[in-house]
Amino acid sequence: MLADARTYPSLPATDLERARRFYEDVLGLAPARVTPAGVFYATGEGTEVFVFPSSGRASGSHTQVGFRVADIGAEVADLKRRGVTFETYEFEGFDPATSIASFPLSRSAWFKDSEGNLIGVVQMVAPA
Repeated sequence: MLADARTYPSLPATDLERARRFYEDVLGLAPARVTPAGVFYATGEGTEVFVFPSSGRASGSHTQVGFRVADIGAEVADLKRRGVTFETYEFEGFDPATSIASFPLSRSAWFKDSEGNLIGVVQMVAPA
């Protein structure tokens, strides 16, 4: 049954070598498996992200993978030091100084990878 199956996001890359440099050198992910079909990156709690060569282009208009973190402020600061540019938005709750949006149950920030895929970083917060 699908309800029992493990899942992993699959992200297209028009240039797999460029994408590998981004995921490995900038984000600090290590390849778990490199296959002819693409690269699997191990992430927390046994999950994976799959980056594969594709002639299709990412729309970048919605979050394609989200990383749940304990301290979004520290994570965003670290990624900025590594050269990641975060997206900016104009809506209530978004702080352009920190690149972090605050919602009732979460705080979030977004950036695009080298291929245009929109990546989210989220910290869940306890209800007030």
